[in-house]
Amino acid sequence: MTNVIYLLAEAGEHAEQPLQQGNNILVPKAYDVFWSLIPLIVILALFVIFVIPKFKEVLNERQDRIKGGIQRAEAAQAEAKSALEKYNAQLAEARAEAAEIREQARERGKQIEADMKAEATAESKRIIESGEKHLAAQREQVVAELRREMGQHSITLAERLLGGELSDSTKRSGTIDNFLSELDSVAPAGK
Repeated sequence: MTNVIYLLAEAGEHAEQPLQQGNNILVPKAYDVFWSLIPLIVILALFVIFVIPKFKEVLNERQDRIKGGIQRAEAAQAEAKSALEKYNAQLAEARAEAAEIREQARERGKQIEADMKAEATAESKRIIESGEKHLAAQREQVVAELRREMGQHSITLAERLLGGELSDSTKRSGTIDNFLSELDSVAPAGK
């Protein structure tokens, strides 16, 4: 601050002198400009040699990181798109497989239904045949029983009519057989 005061005081003394002498405080002297340029050039040289390359290196590294990030993002996006397509393909495949399984289940159900109907039909036929055989056996049993009873009744009736007993078993069986055979021949004609 003392230098400023000293310079202002000196400028005040020289104010009376004409400006032609070149004592302007706003324009530095040539030796001041020269000695000021030397440190500026040294600083600029150091700046160009050390700072600018490091700055460029940092900028290039940052640019590479940004480009790498963009590339990684694009790769991740492509991978995600590929995964989505793969997922959609698997989903479509699963849906097709489920439809195929449903169709097989329907066909299997129809097959089971047809098998059950066939079994039921066969079982009903078997039951009907068994019933018919049983009925035929019962019919034969009833016919045999009726013949025996009719034979007994005919013997009783013949004994009453003849007034005596038929003693001979041969006569008895021959008479019964003749009567029954006549009865069998009469029955179909009566129908």
